[in-house]
Amino acid sequence: MSDLRSGEIIFVKSVKDGIPNRDPLNESDARRLFSEEDGRISLSDVSIKRDVRDYVLARYPDGGDSKNKFVFVREEKTEDGKLLGRGSLAKKIQERSGRKGNMDEILKESAFDVRVFGAVYSVGGSSFHLTGPVQFGWAHSLHPVETRYVQGTVVMPSKDINEKASGRGGESEESAGKQQGTIWTTYTLPFAVFVMPGIINASIARETGMSEDDVDLLLEALWKGTQYRQARGRGIQQPLFLAHVEYADPFFRIGYLEEHVRLLPEREVWLSGERPSSVAEVSLDVQDLGRVLRDYRDRVARVRWWIDPSLDIKGELPGEKQAAW
Repeated sequence: MSDLRSGEIIFVKSVKDGIPNRDPLNESDARRLFSEEDGRISLSDVSIKRDVRDYVLARYPDGGDSKNKFVFVREEKTEDGKLLGRGSLAKKIQERSGRKGNMDEILKESAFDVRVFGAVYSVGGSSFHLTGPVQFGWAHSLHPVETRYVQGTVVMPSKDINEKASGRGGESEESAGKQQGTIWTTYTLPFAVFVMPGIINASIARETGMSEDDVDLLLEALWKGTQYRQARGRGIQQPLFLAHVEYADPFFRIGYLEEHVRLLPEREVWLSGERPSSVAEVSLDVQDLGRVLRDYRDRVARVRWWIDPSLDIKGELPGEKQAAW
């Protein structure tokens, strides 16, 4: 394994006509960690990790050429439709990878998400707890957000037209009602832009076996996994900006880099009746981020960043602009 560096990640993405992470305790509306007056909404780190895992699983269903890109935390069912538990999922990876030995070593060598995000495993007499070298914070919208409550109708009836009420010769009002289309209701939002921070700990990476190749796949999966995972209600999502900052000192980081980017126009516009509704109507201001990175140039080993061509950027960044995947 090469000498992987500690680092930080900033990821910005947009969503249109949906809510990418709903709150089951708030009628499946958007998650709000801030006050109503603040107006911002949030996405959990769990939802971001699922985007990454789903992309890696779809791209490398057989673990890749080296059989080291399997995904441990996934949904897999038996032929009769039952969900597999941790023990069975781990054994499937062991069988498909062809590796032998202790299960913790097998999973570290074979499963991408175990090396990157860690794992908790307790099956029979075998148990271990691996802390992941990559940790994401919550993603927060870069502006106040107002969600909308909407409803519609599903044309397909919930029961066949020939179903009769039990014990009656004719059709009941209840069964007739079930032949009609079903009314659905949901929360949605027209447009929002989110920023998510992440950190990579080189010391922990040595314990899990995470490599530079894993870091590159993680960054690719953040970008393309956002585009890949689809579900009704999550909206159409688009990656807009991704930056990876690596440090020369494994025990140093600037911290809270996401606080050095801001979205234009300012908050007051988002609270007005003229709030933006597309990427073409916003700009990402990275001037302060560029200043901070230059201030710490002696501590920074490398900066890489990716930008969607549709996003307008204000300011200059040090480092290497990369071609999007």
